Amino acid sequence: MENCQSRQQKIINEFSAIHGWEARYKKIIDIGKSLTPLADELKKDELKVKGCQSQVWIHASLDEKGRILFQGDSDALIVRGLVSLILQIYSGCSPDEILEIEPTFIKEIGLESHLSPSRTNGLSAMIRQIKYYAAAFKALQERKP
Repeated sequence: MENCQSRQQKIINEFSAIHGWEARYKKIIDIGKSLTPLADELKKDELKVKGCQSQVWIHASLDEKGRILFQGDSDALIVRGLVSLILQIYSGCSPDEILEIEPTFIKEIGLESHLSPSRTNGLSAMIRQIKYYAAAFKALQERKP
């Protein structure tokens, strides 16, 4: 089974093969188009990511093996692609793994220098939300006998 780090490396490798930022933006938008839309009942304020200019929702649940499953969505195409990239890396990983793996793909594929400042801030807010969910689920798991 793939872990968070190997999924992240796969994305880095995939984007490294794409030359030019116009092509990379197109790839991010295409990835967003393939993201399963979040059910309308999950598009509520408490699941909204604070700090994003666009509307972004991230929902988390714990599976029977203690892994966190994420679902997400956005009302903006490029942001939807960014949500999808993050979920590809972190969904299905343990809380510990999520807390340990830093999102190096942001720098390695050049996102930090090619996104607008507001999108970069939004991406950071999404990562913080994912890490927050991981910390909360870890605390819950540690409390169980």
